[in-house]
Amino acid sequence: MRPLAPLLVVLVALSGCKRSAGPQELIVFAAASLQTAFAELGLAFERAHPDVTVRFAFAGSQALRTQIEHAADGAVDVFASADWRTIDALEASGRVEAPMTFARNEPVVVVRRNAQPALPDFDALPRVERLVLAAPEVPIGAYARTILQRASRTRGESFGATVLARLVSNELDTRQVLAKVALGEADAGIVYRTDVRPTDAVAVLTIPADALVLASYPAAVVTRSDTPAQARAFVDWLRGADAQAILRRHGFLPPDEAAR
Repeated sequence: MRPLAPLLVVLVALSGCKRSAGPQELIVFAAASLQTAFAELGLAFERAHPDVTVRFAFAGSQALRTQIEHAADGAVDVFASADWRTIDALEASGRVEAPMTFARNEPVVVVRRNAQPALPDFDALPRVERLVLAAPEVPIGAYARTILQRASRTRGESFGATVLARLVSNELDTRQVLAKVALGEADAGIVYRTDVRPTDAVAVLTIPADALVLASYPAAVVTRSDTPAQARAFVDWLRGADAQAILRRHGFLPPDEAAR
């Protein structure tokens, strides 16, 4: 399993290059928040399918969608997104097919340690001085704004507006949000729980149930894949017991069987 750098993805997608001979390459575009878990998943899939080599490209779901829209035939095989909005847009244009949810994730507030004023819980968020979020078109950015809207229903209409008034930057993905807070360039942000490591210089605040929106992760086969059978096998495998055990170990929640 080898990573595929985002700039190389663009070159491969636009040049129409043939893939290398040998084991069949499966090129998977995946949301940035999946990077650590998918590194392990890729190795496990290769062990179960020794004739396949998995190559990954990680970025914000919206950036990967743009690359898929401009990709040459066969340049991408699977897309794993951090939201359904991005997948739905690609399915509507005929670029992906038969998507299914394989995991969920919990957004949380991260706070710079020793931040002043102190933010002991989610309800204190209007006191934040410098907030950073992902941009609205990024899945975690959209989830964050929905969370603030939901919180305003029970905490007063000014809750979300007050918090957003302290926004100092919009980032391209969840890892950039976490980095801004950890480096002290912002006092708080909203990321996925799976992003946070014990070594990060942040504290984690749980979002109350009345405001929380869980993130759903769908994966789909790219319709112009050169290896549709292997691509479908990878997507189906993500919902199997082996892959689900790895995802749980990395903090992801199982898919909601009542949903897509």
